[in-house]
Amino acid sequence: MVSLDPTGEMLDELTSAMANLTAALDTDASSSEILDAVCAEAVRAIPGADMASITAIHNGHASTAAYADPRAQQLDRAQYETGDGPCLQAAATGEIIRLSVGTAGEMWPDFVAVAKRLEVGSYVAAPLHVDDKLTGAINLFGFGDHGFAETDGQLLGLYTTVVTFALRTTRRYHNVRNLAAHLEIAMQSRAVIEQAKGILMAVHKISEEEAMARLIDQSQRTNVKLRIVAADFVHKITSDNG
Repeated sequence: MVSLDPTGEMLDELTSAMANLTAALDTDASSSEILDAVCAEAVRAIPGADMASITAIHNGHASTAAYADPRAQQLDRAQYETGDGPCLQAAATGEIIRLSVGTAGEMWPDFVAVAKRLEVGSYVAAPLHVDDKLTGAINLFGFGDHGFAETDGQLLGLYTTVVTFALRTTRRYHNVRNLAAHLEIAMQSRAVIEQAKGILMAVHKISEEEAMARLIDQSQRTNVKLRIVAADFVHKITSDNG
């Protein structure tokens, strides 16, 4: 098990960042707003971090899902264009990558050239795997040339683990809520169709199958969904009799 030895102040910042992130997750914020919050709180939580971004890889294609500074997106793009770089390596290997930009020129010359132009001296990335729709890395950039300490990498790893769990839980909740909404709509549709069938059966003295066939025939002839045909029919009948 990895041993963490951060200072009390560092843990306080991480705890506070996670509290703020949890508050964002408890709202009805969009996915992009939540990922923006993940970036903002990562900068707050990890010492030496000045910018952050999230790399998302889908079907082999990498893109930046969120960033706390446009310069972070530029550095990500430099890696995507060459198909290589520390964020892509973190995502591919599942390992935390940290480096001082001045030492990485031979391995990633294009990335380093852009980093130096933007005066970024340090970098750390942690692999991120939430689900099939979001896998990649959380990337942090520092203007200093400290290269991020090992403890910084461990803190980012811990932060990423908590973020992963939180995002998975939030997505499952939204999936369940969407399913419940769809089921409610389906039940309402079923109810109005049954009501329309009952009225047809009573008025025309026909069977349930014949009533359903009439509704389906009307739906097909008018190219209108069955539940709408049923709702319109029920509304017309009740209005005429009102």
